[in-house]
Amino acid sequence: MRGNLFKAAGIIILGFTLAGCTFIFQTGRRSDVQRIEELSKQLDELDRTKKLLENRLSKEIADNQVRLQMMEKGLVITFVADVLFDSGRAKILPEAEGSLNKVARVLKENIPDLSVGIEGHTDNVPIKHSGWKSNWELSAARALSVLHYMVDKEGISPERVSAVGYGEYQPVASNDIGKGRQLNRRVEIVILPRVTKVKGKESTSPQADIPEHLK
Repeated sequence: MRGNLFKAAGIIILGFTLAGCTFIFQTGRRSDVQRIEELSKQLDELDRTKKLLENRLSKEIADNQVRLQMMEKGLVITFVADVLFDSGRAKILPEAEGSLNKVARVLKENIPDLSVGIEGHTDNVPIKHSGWKSNWELSAARALSVLHYMVDKEGISPERVSAVGYGEYQPVASNDIGKGRQLNRRVEIVILPRVTKVKGKESTSPQADIPEHLK
């Protein structure tokens, strides 16, 4: 997970394997050197966590119930919603609790200082009979159900977690076919990179001070 450093024309180009991103820093700037070091540590930490989760969730991954991806926003644990909930419902199925327990244990024991975002997503089939106003409400309710499970039953600190519902508007596959709609019905548990302070400034991204034309 460590990046590669290349020096050219007064800048450092730092290439990371995380989502194929490349960050550009100016040489001689102490704040950028600190950010490089911090980002490298975070990437290593997320990589170790990914490998641990792959081991803990090996059966779920093999059964195509869970996916793990390193993305720009962090380490994403994607649960197929059909595994967690009945159709049109937001109550977590008892048989899904074991998988969520595995994730919660890693969150508590291995990365207790990282924040977690929980995102609910649906397909584009309009709500008809389940009582929700729209897919937004359903996706938000599902994300909140996972949040409350993690906090109330698994003891995750409430200060660490947040929930949001995206409805049908961030699909990962075509809604024209059943398999695509199944993939779009999902809950993503996102392990977020740590916010760091450099020279009194708070930054969530090493690109914060990059000139616009270099981004």
